[in-house]
Amino acid sequence: MVDVRMPPTFTDDGLRAAVEIRRTVPGTAVLMLSQYVEESYAADLLTTGGGVGYLLKDRVAKLGELTDALERVAAGGTALDPEVVAALFSTRTRRDPLEKLSPREREVLALMAEGRRNQAIGRALTLSPGTVEKHIAAIFDKLGLPPSADDHRRVLAVLAWLRGTPPTAS
Repeated sequence: MVDVRMPPTFTDDGLRAAVEIRRTVPGTAVLMLSQYVEESYAADLLTTGGGVGYLLKDRVAKLGELTDALERVAAGGTALDPEVVAALFSTRTRRDPLEKLSPREREVLALMAEGRRNQAIGRALTLSPGTVEKHIAAIFDKLGLPPSADDHRRVLAVLAWLRGTPPTAS
């Protein structure tokens, strides 16, 4: 049983220790306690397999609840606070807007991010100018970038790409 915040820095040392222990000694049961829900902490811990738990300190009101969670985790199960589960699901539903793009739209956006004009994109992908424009319009639509007098949609689309671009297989 570890706390997310432990010495020496009192930031995420407990979590990092738990993940390292699970990496070096797979199957070691770990019950993480935290003051608040931190989705990335929970996700990091849960990706290490079964025999894990993540509970909020202020919600473990009775010794019996803590004992039950420890027994489940020690037996290879999981013990997750309902608030942690809700946070993980809400993170999952806040999907990356780039996931909505088709593979061809991703290629067009990648070339836009390289600073290419529509004609150059068309030449690179063997597309007509009209087809390039249709792909760009679809990209703007799927990324939720309506026409605006104040914003440059092409720049906003490229920023979205740069913030969430997946690794490319070259």
